[in-house]
Amino acid sequence: MYAALWRVLPGAWWVRVLILVVALAAVLSALEFWVFPWVDQIVAPQDVTVSQ
Repeated sequence: MYAALWRVLPGAWWVRVLILVVALAAVLSALEFWVFPWVDQIVAPQDVTVSQ
């Protein structure tokens, strides 16, 4: 899968690395701003209190 992705990307090796880094940053940003808050609403942790 990664070899096929590497062959499909245009340009020299450094351009391919730059494209992959930008794509990874976009995926991580999407996870941080949209996916994780949505999952947090669904899978809310239990409210636990510890008394002494």
